Amino acid sequence: MNANSVLVEVTRGEMIESRHRGAVALVHSNGQTIARIGDVTRLIYPRSALKPLQALHLIESGAAAAYQLGEREIALACASHNGEEQHVAAVVHWLKRLGLDESALECGAHSPRRSVDREALLSQGKKPGPAHNNCSGKHCGFLTAALHEGHPPQAYIAREHPVQQAVLALIGELAGRSLKEAPSGVDGCGIPVAGMALEHLAMAFARLATGDGLTGARASAARQVYDAMVNEPFMVAGTNRWCTNAIEAGRGAFIVKTGAEGVYCAAIPEAGIGVALKIDDGAHRASECAMGAVLSKIPCLKALFADSPTELIRTPVKNVAGKTVGEIRPAAAFQQMITGRLG
Repeated sequence: MNANSVLVEVTRGEMIESRHRGAVALVHSNGQTIARIGDVTRLIYPRSALKPLQALHLIESGAAAAYQLGEREIALACASHNGEEQHVAAVVHWLKRLGLDESALECGAHSPRRSVDREALLSQGKKPGPAHNNCSGKHCGFLTAALHEGHPPQAYIAREHPVQQAVLALIGELAGRSLKEAPSGVDGCGIPVAGMALEHLAMAFARLATGDGLTGARASAARQVYDAMVNEPFMVAGTNRWCTNAIEAGRGAFIVKTGAEGVYCAAIPEAGIGVALKIDDGAHRASECAMGAVLSKIPCLKALFADSPTELIRTPVKNVAGKTVGEIRPAAAFQQMITGRLG
């Protein structure tokens, strides 16, 4: 197998200290591959980048309407959040509307992402609970769908649970490839994951962006997910997170979603394009940089990125004293490849 191209470089002083290889697929909602860099046919686990697609079932099933969920909750269902006070409070409130509490969540507990939030818990003598889990909003969505459809709320994370079966089938339909025979695993929060090629993942996000090829109900659900992420970007991630900052800078022109192990996806309605990328070594710092580089070269977004913070594409590397000593940047050859394919 040929090695993927270097997408991102990390410099220190006058040298390139580290390099990150990866692959990128840009696919139009009509099925045409606009650009491919690296091996976009190799199966990967999309991880949390799938959340906007998983949230479609919450809406399409009628569960969101039945429980009168708004954009705040729908964005939270798409989130890999920081576990900030606002995120946790929204999760707890959502569970109360279902007649449940944190014990119903099967995602497990972990500490908030930010030190300030961890310290706040400690100062109150509290321990993190399942609501602090970055996936807790998604799990609220699964519970909501299960209750609405008359399925047991227990073991809702099991692959054989009707909600998980419906979600996997939906994703396969959007991607144009059934996931029934795909390699499978268990995600960090306990739900099933299935192997997908980047080109099929990009296709699913292109359809999310445009609604092309979707039924009326699914196209409406896609629009609601997109609008919720645009209008509630803080709920999608949180303070100082690339997802939130990029969506805010985009002003409705695109949405992005991160996934563990260097995965990132985007949906751009005006271009009719979905983007999916994976950094081979799983580095999050590289996936953000690579996605920023790709988005900045898409013709309908060029002007927008010209006015956006440069940190969406190039991030300073700082030493302990806070002095800038290098940067995380797109590799020059990668930028040339994107420009050559997108014009």
